[in-house]
Amino acid sequence: MSFTIAIVGRPNVGKSTLFNRLVGARRALVDDQPGVTRDRREGEGRLGDLSFRVIDTAGLENAAPESLSGKMQAQTATAVAQADAILFLVDARAGATPADRTFADLVRKSGKPAILVANKSEGRAGEAGALESYALGLGDPVAISAEHGEGLADLYDALRTALPQTTAEADEEATPEDAADKPIRIAVVGRPNTGKSTLINRLLGEERLVTGPEAGITRDAIAVDLAWQGRQLRVHDTAGLRRRSRIEEKLEKLSIADTLNAIRFAEVVIVLVDAKTPFEEQDIRIADLVEREGRAVVIGFNKVDLVEREFGARQRLRELVDRVLPQIKGAPVVAISARTGEGLDHLLKSVIDAHVVWNRRVPTAALNRFLAQASETHPPPAIRGRRIRLDYMTQPKSRPPTFVLFSSRAAALPDIYRRYLINGLREAFALPGTPIRLTLRGKANPYAGRKRR
Repeated sequence: MSFTIAIVGRPNVGKSTLFNRLVGARRALVDDQPGVTRDRREGEGRLGDLSFRVIDTAGLENAAPESLSGKMQAQTATAVAQADAILFLVDARAGATPADRTFADLVRKSGKPAILVANKSEGRAGEAGALESYALGLGDPVAISAEHGEGLADLYDALRTALPQTTAEADEEATPEDAADKPIRIAVVGRPNTGKSTLINRLLGEERLVTGPEAGITRDAIAVDLAWQGRQLRVHDTAGLRRRSRIEEKLEKLSIADTLNAIRFAEVVIVLVDAKTPFEEQDIRIADLVEREGRAVVIGFNKVDLVEREFGARQRLRELVDRVLPQIKGAPVVAISARTGEGLDHLLKSVIDAHVVWNRRVPTAALNRFLAQASETHPPPAIRGRRIRLDYMTQPKSRPPTFVLFSSRAAALPDIYRRYLINGLREAFALPGTPIRLTLRGKANPYAGRKRR
């Protein structure tokens, strides 16, 4: 069963850019000048395995009905009426404006499921505005960059949550599998010639993918399905990722874009490292990219059959990974040989375990017991003579585990204390290797602005 989504928001927040991203073509005109879109534009969109009709609309403005702007708003109202769900876009760099608050009320009154999307969230400049948009009362914002294609996997999850019945029916039409048996989406990434295609061929038990000693054989991100111990897996082979300065050919640039897209829609990413030259700078960059995309990570050291075995080598690898990638401390590290099949069962078990951790949710009561104990063991620092008070913590989402910490002086909390809390969460709630997101939110002072009598 197909469904329809409408993209709405005030002018120049990136609605047409997101429309083009979803339909996979430059169908709508895009410019920095507000008001480019006037009529509603429709297209067939796709996000992961979801297919839907998407409607681009004119920017919402207060205007008289008989004016041009008023007629544009009537087109937007028609689009909202036709939609099954609404993507309400705000500009994360501008924060929540009075116009956003006004139009958020209109979206709520429509009665349609609404997803708050904080566009232009790339970089630090967009973080503060994304947090501000919580005040619009439309739930947790989905931080994306429509221009750069960032955050689309989170938007996919939000659509699934907003339209659970409709998206489940779409799955049933596409495949007879039970939704609970949906395959785990896995991407295999790494530098060129680390054995990614050889690994997938060994898992399948056939020469499904072309392999060879030459680097760069794989160009497209190829998906194959396999079953392991009753679990369905969909594994994506990808092109090798080289340093950006070495990429010159247009075809290679397209291959890299395909690889990045596979990472964004994966649930677990196997970062394959050549055991003969372990953890070069590019390996660290690739693993860091996967963490920033919020995917579960498994490190596979391939070609161990070609290196001399040394006592304690596995422990040294474990310590090396934790040292160079502290942001995913505890990530599974598996020594394998794609050529001989050594360690592949351990690799797939680690993938499934990482997927479980990536989906883990922690009860709010347990989180606040942890927060109280962490604050007592190492109290937050005093800033200008006043100690920062940490009020409470909650987990609004998983995939990856995402926590929100409320404090009246959230902006003053140093990064080093934030890292202390993240490491504590990882240890206290068994979250090894998975990316952890900790967002700080300030609490409004109820006495601010009152005059003294």
